[in-house]
Amino acid sequence: MISLLTTLFGAALAMNGVSFGTLMVVAGLLLFAYLLFGWFRDVIAESLSGQYNTQVDKSFRMGMMWFIASEVFFFGAFFGALFYIRNIALPWLGGEGYLGMTQEILYNQFQMAWPSNGPGDLGGAFTVMGPWGIPALNTFLLLSSGATITWAHWGLKEDNQQQLVRGLIATIALGLLFVIMQAYEYGHAYGELNLTLETGVYGSTFYMLTGFHGFHVTMGAIMLIAILGRSMKGHFSSHNHFAFEAVAWYWHFVDVVWLGLFIFVYWL
Repeated sequence: MISLLTTLFGAALAMNGVSFGTLMVVAGLLLFAYLLFGWFRDVIAESLSGQYNTQVDKSFRMGMMWFIASEVFFFGAFFGALFYIRNIALPWLGGEGYLGMTQEILYNQFQMAWPSNGPGDLGGAFTVMGPWGIPALNTFLLLSSGATITWAHWGLKEDNQQQLVRGLIATIALGLLFVIMQAYEYGHAYGELNLTLETGVYGSTFYMLTGFHGFHVTMGAIMLIAILGRSMKGHFSSHNHFAFEAVAWYWHFVDVVWLGLFIFVYWL
């Protein structure tokens, strides 16, 4: 609790120009990382020593299921905002339907079109990020990573240590390559397309959705690296490997979210 409060308080200070706010953010994150490291160290030691029974295993599975469910609602809120903007707010502001007077009352020069840059091209001219090129390549990378982690899982079920490790290495490499390509895409969008967070509602929703997804891919890759280290030490067997399954569930969830992003943010 102290670490999270320190991080949030420091972030608030940093956003308001207070010099030591950034230091508080770093200190809070380091403390949080230390606590997580100690907690997971204890959980791993207890699991390897055989202290967990079937009921504890069920509680872990339920906890991971509810965590992923919370992530579904998290992204669902952003997808819902995108739907509301495109299908309700823009027609309303554009004066369509029974609210035809809205455009004259609020802003008579507003054009109902997507992607929207606000009234009168408020954020300046920009180029829309299309679905082909890097987005299509990233889709291929994530779908491939879903296949490689499934292949690793098959190896684990057969107690094939070599297949497990190779599958995890391939999955991590594909995930990190995805993050690198997304970073390049952001640089291209900011530098050459004038697609920024200030580019109207299109720019803000684009970066909120894809940015949070990229963050989840990064966190998933970190978790996979931890699982790879444990796999190389022989911590898992065909009958005891929930930690691997939990991260695999999370990774498949990230894959599914990206398919939604590719279709509704890049393509449609």
